[in-house]
Amino acid sequence: MSSPTLDRPRTDPAPPAPRSLLQRDAGLVWHPYAPVDAGALYAVRGAEGVRLTLEGPDGGTHEVIDGMSSWWSAIHGYRHRVLDQAARDQLDSFSHVMFGGLTHEPAVTLAERLVEMAPEGLRHVFLADSGSISVEVALKLALQVQASRGEHRRQRFLALRGGYHGDTFATMGVCDPEDGMHAEFSGVVPQQAFLPRPPAGRLGADGTWEYDGGALASWEGQTREIAARLAPELAGIVCEPVLQGAGGMHAYPPAVVGILRQVADEHGLLLILDEIATGFGRTGRLFASEWAGEWSLQRGGGELIPDILCVGKALTGGYLTLAAMLCTSEVAADLNAGPNGGALLHGPTFMGNPLACAVANASLDLLTGPGDSPAWLAQVQALDAGLRQVLAPASELACVRDVRILGGVGVVQLHGPVDVAAVTREVVDRGAWVRPFRDLVYVMPPYVSTAADVRTLGAAIVEGVARVHG
Repeated sequence: MSSPTLDRPRTDPAPPAPRSLLQRDAGLVWHPYAPVDAGALYAVRGAEGVRLTLEGPDGGTHEVIDGMSSWWSAIHGYRHRVLDQAARDQLDSFSHVMFGGLTHEPAVTLAERLVEMAPEGLRHVFLADSGSISVEVALKLALQVQASRGEHRRQRFLALRGGYHGDTFATMGVCDPEDGMHAEFSGVVPQQAFLPRPPAGRLGADGTWEYDGGALASWEGQTREIAARLAPELAGIVCEPVLQGAGGMHAYPPAVVGILRQVADEHGLLLILDEIATGFGRTGRLFASEWAGEWSLQRGGGELIPDILCVGKALTGGYLTLAAMLCTSEVAADLNAGPNGGALLHGPTFMGNPLACAVANASLDLLTGPGDSPAWLAQVQALDAGLRQVLAPASELACVRDVRILGGVGVVQLHGPVDVAAVTREVVDRGAWVRPFRDLVYVMPPYVSTAADVRTLGAAIVEGVARVHG
């Protein structure tokens, strides 16, 4: 006689439902400035041109215009045929080789082109693997140069309140120590000296800078007093010219950079300009320091040339991580006169990566374009005009404190903190991607964005902010 238990058909448990990419991510992958279990708002399923295809928590998809250029780097958009081909061609040759004792065509060509594009006098190039590291190298170079000059006490830097220069330890030290993102590490990072945040400046539609002359004079007086008092222990001055990015998208008059150049010269300091976010046309000049050069020339001075310049982000068009530090021949000569045989004491494993350098060269080709007028100039001028028009209605919202435009940068500043998740979702539902922070909803679109793309971005931001904050 058979057992009823044995005769009963077996039923295997149902397989678990497949988890979405967002579910797999949450609790596993850390995201920038977030707890490990925060997860992401959306998953990227595709990217082409200026558009991202996003998948939301409900599994639905959204095609959105990327208003962030992937944190200001993807200036030519995604899957660009020229950049794709440059990567393929280099892969067919070799993708990486150590840079110690060796060199290669992509790196040398890139260095030549950077020297040609940069302000006159910057003749030597150190290729780094990220923007933060390029600033680290700049700080190390300044310290080594001061030591070569016999100035061994000069081991601190002067930086601006509101500045941001990276997340590595030395760069954290020159970021704003209180209102920045690294206050928690204030007891362990190098203790630097800080100048007041420069007064706000605004670039008018006619191309002239508007600012409070009295506020600038007051800032200059404080700056000169601090620099004179601390000069014997200072190695250099560090700043983001004209636009402080992650420190609040704060634009300030070009005269500030000119004053810092004068102060550096008066006290034997090296002027380090961090153009990682502002370089390659974003502010309406190829390098933001050119605004200060124009200010200097208008007053009978010469072209403003930093001692050290750092670039990154848009260098490869957002394809691969790469940055560079450039310095003058005078700085290099001072280093050579010191110990260590003139060696700059830094050497990343992926320094001068051939694949990244090859794509960077192709990106610079796209920036310049054919003809006498560079391609980026017309593109950024169109962004400037478009952003002024489409973001203007935001100034009528009660929740909005300020709307400002500088080249390919548009900023809507609220009176209080942005509800980041809520505003992001509202904007995505309207066909755009932004990443607000603090009290800011801002855009830095790819240069290749069309007028229609900019209209979509502007309407999404204005409507999204109005929906969430009123």
